[in-house]
Amino acid sequence: MNPRDFSRGENQCAGSAAPLVPKISVIMPAYNEQEKVADCIRSAEAHLERLSTPYEIIIVDDGSTDGTRAEAIRVSDNPHVRVVGYDRNRGKGFAIKYGTKYVTGDLVVFMDSDADIKPDLIKQYVTVLRNNDIALASKWHPDSRVSTPVMRRLLSHAFNRLVMLTTGLRVSDTQSGFKALRRQALERIMSLVSVKYYAFDVELLVAAKLLKLRIIELPVKIRLTSLFSARHVLRMLVDLLGITYRLRVIHWYQRNLDNPQAVYKPIIKW
Repeated sequence: MNPRDFSRGENQCAGSAAPLVPKISVIMPAYNEQEKVADCIRSAEAHLERLSTPYEIIIVDDGSTDGTRAEAIRVSDNPHVRVVGYDRNRGKGFAIKYGTKYVTGDLVVFMDSDADIKPDLIKQYVTVLRNNDIALASKWHPDSRVSTPVMRRLLSHAFNRLVMLTTGLRVSDTQSGFKALRRQALERIMSLVSVKYYAFDVELLVAAKLLKLRIIELPVKIRLTSLFSARHVLRMLVDLLGITYRLRVIHWYQRNLDNPQAVYKPIIKW
């Protein structure tokens, strides 16, 4: 499986001189989102254009089996938009880590391609990075507006409590699909991340805590309608156990904080 860049042209944002304002890179992982990906790209473009700052949008096709890739390419006529991907589904964590290889911006935003969270949050989130390393969306923030099935809300709350108990993280929500990070912080974190699927966000924040990065939680507007599958829940638990093992038992993260070449070989492969 070879890395592939499907964009129509190279990014045109960078010039010979450094920009006067920070450049924003949006990474948008997409898996079987043919019906939504075009609207998400257009909406992100519109909000970024209004910021009057250099930007790029990197859509990562995570081995979709529908027309996601073709639809993303069809609407990527803006030179600031790039479509990259690969042919086999590898998980959201893998897709985001893959997308970071193409980042050229100073500030990086993770945004899902399913339209659950609107891109009008970008300005607020990148603004707080002046004094923080990571801005984290939280469904449990008192100013958040969340519409979600009761069972999903209960499972989400239970998982967050379990994360606190096993890893010591003190954030109210690890799983919201909207985050903003300084690029320097992202590069340090990604050398420690090995989770490819559902608990990727937990591992990212575990690494951030060990690196003593500054994290701020912000409100989010989100509408969720789907429920977690049993396989989804099981996979998250297994991934969380793996993170806890590396953190608490073998101290793998602690031993590799300053090793950008670190590669963890998991005991269980999915």
